[in-house]
Parts: sequence; C-alpha cells; structure tokens
Amino acid sequence: MAHGVATVWVPVTDMKRAVAFYRDTLQLEVKSEDTDWSELDAGGLMIGLNGREDAAVSSSGGAVISFQPDGSIEDELETLKSRGADIQGEISEHPWGRILPFKDTEGNDLQLYSPPKA
Repeated sequence: MAHGVATVWVPVTDMKRAVAFYRDTLQLEVKSEDTDWSELDAGGLMIGLNGREDAAVSSSGGAVISFQPDGSIEDELETLKSRGADIQGEISEHPWGRILPFKDTEGNDLQLYSPPKA
C-alpha cells in the first residue's frame, strides 16, 4: 500500500524562525519557503514546515525526527550547543544505537541517532 515517505510535516508557529533553525542549525537545504509552507531537504527526505494558525509550541509527546550526524554525536552536540539548540538530555546508549534528544524552535522533538558499532 505505502511506497516510501514523501514528506514529513512538522507544525510551526513562526515560519521564519523555524526555517532559520533547520537551515542554519541543522544545515538543511531550503527547497521552498512561504509563510504557510516551507520544504527542506534532509538527505533525500523532505521535511515540510506547516505554518498553521492553531499550531502551538509543544512541550511533550508526538512524533520524533531522527537525524544522522555528520560526525560523532559528541562533536555534533557541541555544534548544536554553539548554535543555540535546545538540548533535552544527555547522549543515551541503547542496544539499538545512541541518541541525543533536542527540540527545534517550535518545540518539536528531534534527535541525533547513530547505530551501534559493529
């Protein structure tokens, strides 16, 4: 029935602020930008920023977007901190990999993920 993921939609309350975060902090390429809808390329997965009137900054729960770091999670943690990202805890170790949780400017849950070492 389903054939891949076309776009992940993320609700935002402030489009300019959200685009700046995904472009400048996460270094994603902006493909289109408008007041109600903007798209960014996350390595072949399109992230759509959906500027809805009833969107509110989230404080808990919901979907999580996991990003693959360019370098080690430790190096990327320092980069995220230097760019003002809202880090939500420590790097955690699991049998299935390592994660570092953080939030975008709109309160959406994001994380860096690296698979376990072979």
